[in-house]
Amino acid sequence: MFELVKKIRERTGAGMVAIKKAVDEAGGDEEKAIEILRKQGESKAAKKADRVTKEGVVVSYVHSNKVGALVKLLCETDFVARNEEFVALAKDIAMHITAMSPKFIKPEDVPTELIEKEKEIWRALLETEKKPAEMIEKIMAGKEKKFREESALLTQSFVKNPEITVNELIVEAIGKMGEKIEVSEISRIEL
Repeated sequence: MFELVKKIRERTGAGMVAIKKAVDEAGGDEEKAIEILRKQGESKAAKKADRVTKEGVVVSYVHSNKVGALVKLLCETDFVARNEEFVALAKDIAMHITAMSPKFIKPEDVPTELIEKEKEIWRALLETEKKPAEMIEKIMAGKEKKFREESALLTQSFVKNPEITVNELIVEAIGKMGEKIEVSEISRIEL
């Protein structure tokens, strides 16, 4: 039991008591216990959604002196802002921005004008493929959703662990640190 708890702690960074409860609830199943811990983190994040974030850090990441990113990551207190895990989270997000080049933070931030331009292109392509009109509308809705998610930081698969999104990474950090954490601004620069 101790080895399993230790292994899960290394993977998640969650507290020992929370891990032990999750392992008990999962009947000793490691993956199930991690899923339980992630859900607990999501519920903690939801409870903290209304809190104000007025502290944080601005972190940069530069890759081979050709491309780099800045991220402004906010939290509630200066205590968390100075925490090594919080700064590491900001660095990971900056690295992700460098690698994946998101243009927006959230899918809803993608401008309507940009979506409309893309829709014109998608519609023309689908019409040349002779797709039926009712099918075109369903395809267009799917393409818009995918475009928004691929353009937005929070809905992209995290570059260091593609099984989770950047938002899920932040939710896990909220569960560990006990404060609301949010990305305020991003910038990517390339030669």
